[in-house]
Amino acid sequence: MQDGSLFVPLFATVAMRDVFSDLARVQAMLDFEAALARAQAACGVIPATAVAAITRACDARRYPLAELAEATALAGNAAIPLVKALRNLVDDEDADAARYVHWGATSQDCIDSGAVCQLLRALALLVADVERLGDTLRTLALAHADTLMPGRTLLQQAAPISFGLKVAGWLDALTRSFARLQRAGSAAAVIQYGGATGTLAAAGPQALEVAAVLARELNCSAPALPWHSHRDRLVEAGAAVALLTGTLGKLARDVSLLAQTEVGEVTEPSAPGRGGSSALPHKQNPVGCAVALAAAVQTPGLLATLLAAMPQEHERGLGGWHAEWETLPRLCLLASGALAQLCAVVQGLHVYPARMLENLARDGGQIHAPALAQALAVHWGAREAHARVAQWCRQAQRDSTPLATLVARDAGVTALLDPATLAAVFDARGQLGHSRQFIERACVAWQHRDVLP
Repeated sequence: MQDGSLFVPLFATVAMRDVFSDLARVQAMLDFEAALARAQAACGVIPATAVAAITRACDARRYPLAELAEATALAGNAAIPLVKALRNLVDDEDADAARYVHWGATSQDCIDSGAVCQLLRALALLVADVERLGDTLRTLALAHADTLMPGRTLLQQAAPISFGLKVAGWLDALTRSFARLQRAGSAAAVIQYGGATGTLAAAGPQALEVAAVLARELNCSAPALPWHSHRDRLVEAGAAVALLTGTLGKLARDVSLLAQTEVGEVTEPSAPGRGGSSALPHKQNPVGCAVALAAAVQTPGLLATLLAAMPQEHERGLGGWHAEWETLPRLCLLASGALAQLCAVVQGLHVYPARMLENLARDGGQIHAPALAQALAVHWGAREAHARVAQWCRQAQRDSTPLATLVARDAGVTALLDPATLAAVFDARGQLGHSRQFIERACVAWQHRDVLP
């Protein structure tokens, strides 16, 4: 996803693009180098007098990004030319300090630690938008706890539900995504500092002490040992982001299906320039859902790349590590765009309860067939009741007669079920089961999301 792409504003937020911009990537690596110098000076590994010059040179705005990019193509990674440029810049100010740039570290330490810092910022942005979306879904679920609508299985009407229950399902899945993002962020918040082969031999006897101080400088933890070719923490974070995007895709799929003209139970919010058609002036396209679905379509392949890159060779991998550099940021970028779009969709969602009731009455009330079969099963047994109700449904369809009318004409039924019982069978309000309790559970779980296991 290039910074100057025409489609970037559609698929990624400004804030997330800032996190993964070229300038931010270089700055994250320079932040590592500055923190390393401070940590080593604090531990007496390098002279304290070297820190100021190194820190002043760790400003990404002082480096020509285009030249760094060209040099990266030759070197194979961005840290090699960056460290060289950093050393030259420090040397211009303090030749002695330049000797201590990148002391005892390797390129992957710089790149991985920088990537971790970027990832943590990205996850924080996603968590904030997840909270915004979740709060809106909670309000929507409670507002529509008793709003009747058809439940649908295999794209066919099945039995009545409430719109609040459907929204609660979205909320419950989002609560799990919130927990996964939090756990993944905690697991990934570890620095990379291992030197050439993960021994820190070149960093000297105080290397472990330096690692601990370096981790604190970067607001991370120090791992038990370097993880150059063990990528599970980053892949776990990528998987958490991918699962979030899949959850958003489910929400978007439901909303877009409900917004179809023939269904018409909800529509996305409208605004000037949003969702129009170049040829059809009457159309209001679900563009927010389209973006979330497009992100969900792309995400599985990106996660597969991270998983495929895990079996890395020996102490430092060839190619697998490199495959992560664009893949993990793209997962976060797509998730950010999907989240932003669906926050806008849900906050302004138009809900049409009257159309939901109208759709419940389609096909002559056959959606009440399960309730009717259940009521008759007490007298006839489940098999006989199911067969008889299925026969009436076929007749209702064939004759365009409401199911309730056919049943009321059957003396065998009216002898068993009085008018009040029959009326209850054909009243969707009595078929919601434990929906309200489920909605309340989902809302409570969301309110306590910070303490979920």
